[in-house]
Amino acid sequence: MTEIENSTPRVTVIGTGAIGSAVVRRLLAGGRDVVVWNRTASRSARLVEEGALPAGSIREAISSSPLVLLTLTDHAAVRQCLAALDTDLSGRTIVAMCTGTADDARSAAQRVAALGARYLDAGIQASPDMIGTDAATILYSGHRSAFEQHAAALGLLSRPRFVGEAPEAAAIWDLALFGVWYDAQLGLLRALETVREAGIDVAEFSRTAGLQLGHVVEAVPGTVSELLRADYPAGPAGLTEHLAVIRHLVVLRSGRRLGDGGLPEVAARIEALIADGRGGEGLTATIG
Repeated sequence: MTEIENSTPRVTVIGTGAIGSAVVRRLLAGGRDVVVWNRTASRSARLVEEGALPAGSIREAISSSPLVLLTLTDHAAVRQCLAALDTDLSGRTIVAMCTGTADDARSAAQRVAALGARYLDAGIQASPDMIGTDAATILYSGHRSAFEQHAAALGLLSRPRFVGEAPEAAAIWDLALFGVWYDAQLGLLRALETVREAGIDVAEFSRTAGLQLGHVVEAVPGTVSELLRADYPAGPAGLTEHLAVIRHLVVLRSGRRLGDGGLPEVAARIEALIADGRGGEGLTATIG
């Protein structure tokens, strides 16, 4: 397999696990020639039967396409992959498509730049079965012109969203979104554990819990507005009232298997704001 010009629609996919396989199939369905390589060659055999082009080595795979997608397990695998390369990759775009930290993204971007290529970091907000559907969102950051050049190919996989030229922007955005889900889900689990152990009807409680979560969702635009204006009205309660409730929650959650959700730190922050004369402000003031 020989090196090709950047104008061709060929794409290389390194790593053919669940996400990688879904990506390959969607690209093939979109009319792209797709080169595949996996450390365990047998894992790519089915994709080759479906039309993908096998590469004999990682070097061959990456030299075959202007766009290379690293659909690997984690950034440790990304680093190992990039460390195996020692050729000039000028004219190529390397995309790391796995969850990682800001440091992971910066490190990968530096290594890719040293190889002469352009780097994009990608945060995948989708399961394998969502790839190629309107339900999938993939966040990209790094080299803007590389994103624009390959937008058509990336658009086959999801609604691509460019979130910043800093290599780490997508990683931070991605993890922050996961954090929203984990905070909400674990908060719900803490509540369910508490009421169950108290002998309360969990199903009945869950109906009121759903309403409570809905209030958070409905308040998102207002909360963002407060943050951007640096104006923190009390709303239904000021920090003094919030502190009283949070202290009760700390006691209620003491010794629970899922912990207290960091509420002692929140209480300490609120206490500091109250001591600074800001007890009448709203909860958004804690990050203001």
